Amino acid sequence: MTTPAPRRVLGPFAAASVVVGMVVGAGIFRSASLVAANLQNDTLVLAAWALGGLFALCGALVYAELASAFPHPGGDYRFLRLAFGPMAAFLFAWSRFAVIFSASAAMLAFVAADYLAELVPLSNPARGGVAALAIVVLTALNLAGVKRSTNGQIVLVTADVAALLVLGVAAASLIAAGTPPLTPTLAPQPFGAAAFGQAMVFVMLAFGGFNDAATLSAEVRSPRDMTRAMVGGMAMVTALYLLANWAYLVGLGGAGLAASAAPAAQLMARAFGPAGQVAMVVFVGLAALAIVNALVIVGGRTLYAVAGDEPALARLAAWDEASGVPRRAIWVQCAVSLCLVAWGALSTGFAQMVDFLSPVFWLFLSLTGPALIILRRRAPGAERPFKVPLYPLVPLVFTAGCLFVLQSSVRYVGVKGSAISFGMLAAGLVVRAFLKAPPPALRDT
Repeated sequence: MTTPAPRRVLGPFAAASVVVGMVVGAGIFRSASLVAANLQNDTLVLAAWALGGLFALCGALVYAELASAFPHPGGDYRFLRLAFGPMAAFLFAWSRFAVIFSASAAMLAFVAADYLAELVPLSNPARGGVAALAIVVLTALNLAGVKRSTNGQIVLVTADVAALLVLGVAAASLIAAGTPPLTPTLAPQPFGAAAFGQAMVFVMLAFGGFNDAATLSAEVRSPRDMTRAMVGGMAMVTALYLLANWAYLVGLGGAGLAASAAPAAQLMARAFGPAGQVAMVVFVGLAALAIVNALVIVGGRTLYAVAGDEPALARLAAWDEASGVPRRAIWVQCAVSLCLVAWGALSTGFAQMVDFLSPVFWLFLSLTGPALIILRRRAPGAERPFKVPLYPLVPLVFTAGCLFVLQSSVRYVGVKGSAISFGMLAAGLVVRAFLKAPPPALRDT
């Protein structure tokens, strides 16, 4: 008898829906106002989003080569283990389990609750309850099977795309009616490196997540399908993000966008009245749920992968053949996300999750470009269905961008946020030592 393992059952469209769903969800509906507030210059706002798209495309190319050459349910975990060894891989897996995936799921669940609060007044604890319910429901959907969860993902991502396209329609209708921006930016601020760096933290938060789809590399039908999903998905996201920010600036103006907590809903209200606002709240809620669903799809897979290498975690290295998911690992990931939701509900929700997530996320992402270069030299004979063009320029540009956003995120979250983020990473060293320690009976002998 063989141990159940992932099967290649996903096509490129389903994989691309996870890529898009991992990216679109929070950033463009929430972080856009924070980008505008930092830059206070409409031209720089669009330039920042275009730069973010170019940077994310470089990253997608890097991940497309790694995922097609070294397919594995662990995604980055596999690449980092091959390039830097078991310790670096374990710390990445720990950070993804304790920080990156869990905090991202909690953050996006809070975004859905924040937009719901535009229609129904909700206290912060009530928003936490809505966020927790969303995570539990989507976890249950994923446990029903990978086919069902990816089919649900396609539906949710279709709502994402529709929401962003509708923003363009709203802006066009305002132009046709001759409606001026709500509060235009009258005196654009000049370029400043510090302000631009802080704005890029939120831009790249909005583009972040494309790398996580690499955990499906062992489940797509063909390695080239992973390439099509990564590159095609990010090209679509970049175009949609530029359209959305143009629409925000047309309808709200730079100052109006900077001051808005829910710019998409406010734009729709200006263009189509209360009905438009309600429709956008529904769209944004679905968009946030799409990325939470994508996080649940891929979240347990890294834990499943590391459990296969750590005997102490062997119980989590179980793949449910009937449903095609790592059932126990998904449940554990859900529990951690719910703990972070409870923490966020007692503090500042979305902002708290950003502080918790950003530094450690960019630290590990900055290792991916070097991993590609190392594995090109260390495993020259490995089959590579896709190879990064303009090598080594593209991985070096991606790495430089990651390091820039890393230092910007550290400056943004300050000492407290960095201590929380890197403190959790340090806790991974303690966990690793505990897992590697021999049982008491063996120590006594």
